[in-house]
Amino acid sequence: MEIILSKALFVALGGFGPAIAIGLIGKSAMQSIGRNPESSEKLFVPMILAIAFAEAIAIYALIAGFLF
Repeated sequence: MEIILSKALFVALGGFGPAIAIGLIGKSAMQSIGRNPESSEKLFVPMILAIAFAEAIAIYALIAGFLF
């Protein structure tokens, strides 16, 4: 029982940071596009890359939780 709880806590805490990061990345990108709509094409690829890197951290936490 303790092992299942520790795995769940590990994955939950490992996903909390990336979730906040993804929210902040999206918020900043939308604010930037709102201020300068012409920059949307320049911001799209870096925004997606930053979100993917943040999501990779959550996936690493999930894999580590399964291996724990």
